[in-house]
Amino acid sequence: MDDTENLIEEESKNSTVNNGNKILSRLFAALSVLFWVILFFAVVIPLFYRLPKAKMMEDSDKNVFIAERAYKDLYSLSNIGTKLVGSKENEIDAVEFILKQLNQIKEDSLKEYYDIEIDSSQASGQYLRGNLIMLYKGVQNIVVKISPKNSTSETFLLVNSHFDSKPFTSSAGDAGFMIVTMLEVLRVIATSKQPIVHPVVFLFNGAEESGLLASHGFITTHKWAPYCKAVINLDAAGSGGRDILFQSGPNHTWLVDYYKKYIKHPFATTMGEGIFQSGIMPSDTDFRQFKTYANIPGLDMAQCFNGYVYHTKYDTIDVIPIESLQNTGDNILSLVRGLANATELYDTSAYKTGNAVFFDFLGLYFFHYSEATGEYLNFGIAGTALVLVLLSIWRMSDVSQVSICHVILWFILVIIIQVVAFALGLALPIVVAYLMDSVGLSLTYYSTPLLVVGLYVCPSLIGLSLPTTIYYTLQRNKKLSTPYHLQLTLHGQAVILALLTISLTVLGIRSSYILMIPLIFYVASLTLNLLTPMHDKGYSWVALLKISQIIPALYSSYIAYLFIVVLTPMGARAGSDSNRDLYIAAMSAMGTVLSFGFLVPLINIFRRPSLVVYALLATTVLSVFLASSTQLGFPYRPRTSGQRVAYLHVRNKFYEYDGSLSKDESGYLFLYQDRRKETVLEGTNVNLTGLVSIKSNCEKYMMCGMPLYDSRYVQQRLDTKWMPRSIPVTPPGSTKLELLSKTIINSTTCRFEYNLTGPSQMSLFFEAYEDVTITNWSFLESYLNNPPAHPLAYHILINQGIDSSPMNFFVETSKHNGDFGVPLFQLGVSGHFIGDDLDEESTDMRTKFPAFAIQADWPASYERYKF
Repeated sequence: MDDTENLIEEESKNSTVNNGNKILSRLFAALSVLFWVILFFAVVIPLFYRLPKAKMMEDSDKNVFIAERAYKDLYSLSNIGTKLVGSKENEIDAVEFILKQLNQIKEDSLKEYYDIEIDSSQASGQYLRGNLIMLYKGVQNIVVKISPKNSTSETFLLVNSHFDSKPFTSSAGDAGFMIVTMLEVLRVIATSKQPIVHPVVFLFNGAEESGLLASHGFITTHKWAPYCKAVINLDAAGSGGRDILFQSGPNHTWLVDYYKKYIKHPFATTMGEGIFQSGIMPSDTDFRQFKTYANIPGLDMAQCFNGYVYHTKYDTIDVIPIESLQNTGDNILSLVRGLANATELYDTSAYKTGNAVFFDFLGLYFFHYSEATGEYLNFGIAGTALVLVLLSIWRMSDVSQVSICHVILWFILVIIIQVVAFALGLALPIVVAYLMDSVGLSLTYYSTPLLVVGLYVCPSLIGLSLPTTIYYTLQRNKKLSTPYHLQLTLHGQAVILALLTISLTVLGIRSSYILMIPLIFYVASLTLNLLTPMHDKGYSWVALLKISQIIPALYSSYIAYLFIVVLTPMGARAGSDSNRDLYIAAMSAMGTVLSFGFLVPLINIFRRPSLVVYALLATTVLSVFLASSTQLGFPYRPRTSGQRVAYLHVRNKFYEYDGSLSKDESGYLFLYQDRRKETVLEGTNVNLTGLVSIKSNCEKYMMCGMPLYDSRYVQQRLDTKWMPRSIPVTPPGSTKLELLSKTIINSTTCRFEYNLTGPSQMSLFFEAYEDVTITNWSFLESYLNNPPAHPLAYHILINQGIDSSPMNFFVETSKHNGDFGVPLFQLGVSGHFIGDDLDEESTDMRTKFPAFAIQADWPASYERYKF
């Protein structure tokens, strides 16, 4: 009986110990996972949003950027209101404000050290942009040159930003923020004795938002433009936060050298340059004009946080922390001083040595090297990884006393499984994004960013973990220990990254450095393990591996988070034909795979790794439920993250060859900028009865018979919708096209001369009939070489700044039979009365939209003529 009791007692103790071990194992597993979560929220997020303390007026004697003074300037500038090209606010009020500040700076400057010249000028011109001509008249530039006393240098540094705005926004962030930064930088330089060698030209341009017009005018016509040898371009795709360097050069790595040397708060990535230049981001900057028309190298920097308010009425000073101005001001002041003393400016062509690879690490340190160095580094690390993997396999074979072929065969199987895991890690988030979009549930994370974790990050982790978990559950190879099998899995991940790094480097993709970072740290840990007995002692190598992956996890999650922060708000303004969820899913997947690719297989050390997979699956299912069935998944909120609703109050008139009016219609032309389109307006007070596609119009009429405003309206015309109304729209003004003369030049050529008057924003559309060719006109002749196919037409987009005088132009047509008594071509004229008053019905229409709708609407007229 005593033996039985002892046996029962011993079994009870063993059971208690086993239960305790299970609890400890699960606790260890939970803490291991929690560690990486805490690492992101405790390190990455605080450093991502970190800003310096703002300097106040009492620091003004310290020769530093004073954020308080710049903030006061921003308050005054943004209070002017909407600064649309052609408006009083832009052409008079903003210009007067900037000139007043500049004259005060000149008055306060150290005149014994500097000469300051202020030039306020107007520019007119035209250039071809995509499928239309951008024509501008009287756009304004305020240009300031500060030179060291008695300077003879003919090489200038150019610093540029714009003070104009999109419709219906005070543009505090885009780009009033950068304008006041430039003012304060100029003020500090002009009142300090710290020397500069080269003159610095500050360009305050008054027409960027309408198509990069004023910068084109400056760089092609201004007297100082030929002497500008490098540019710092400042812009915004958000409001507040840190300024990011996202374009450099091209082919001038020395500029990035100066960025590293002088920047106070680094924030930059080559990957941003690749993404921006790919066209994924629906934005452009003046940097393009300086690069295209003058081949000036430079640095393109911008605000990129809180893109929800970009180009909306909520882009106000209230959402901009003063510390953000200090961050950018510190950077630009130091960078301008550095480049103003650069010897490379004397002959920039001599330093054209290729592109650079650059990136910051959590804002703490800036790394950069030439593209050639990057190639050597990538190939070297990838090659070293492959060699070390082979050495490890040989070591396993030797220690386990099995043939190396046996280990290699198992490794091939493991690589196949890892390729599947890698592919699933990238693909599953994209599948979720595609399926959600297919049922009309795109952008569910737009106002609830944490949903990204459940919708995309967790599926990626499931993809990474499921194949390896199944493999370790089923594999029965007793000749190799489980720790060795786990190492083979990690080696498989290293081989995949090494081969991808080599492939992308061969293709010339500089962003391949992001693959090299986790790989180089794996190489470091594997080297140390091979040099010590840890490689062969069970799981002794795991601790070193985890430590080695801390920095890659921090950086990969940091860069992925950056692009999610930047791209998410863009999803609501990228057009209805683009599923932007795919980009967010892809960025989430990339960040997850690179952050945790070497860590996820370690869950197989736990007693029940399947619990991790189940937990991830449960989180995904819960997130899908929240996104699809609760208010959390509704994309839009008032003020903070609204839906952009762009529409025109249109009056269309069609005149025939004899001057008779054949059609007169009124209605609303909607251009939906997001994937959800009008579906989110269902159940609100907005009555969209009668809303139809204009596809049939596009088949019948030139330019769809509509006043398509700009390239975005043209490109997305098939997704644009029309809602007719019975009461005619009454535009607050009119366009007037007057035929001055029709002259037969010779037997095959006829010339028409016109006079055009109208609002600041207008368009001309030309389409010749089949047997007629437009051979000459007042606009760019090169545009005539590639006639657009119907329904597209030659498109001249006109912006008038302070000069709104009548515009005269001519058109010459050629017809082989010389019969000019019939219609030769159609000419459409559209006028856009942005910011003007609406008629009663249009005003009522505007009030019906819900609070989350951010409206960009104005009256527009369109007249189609036949000549």
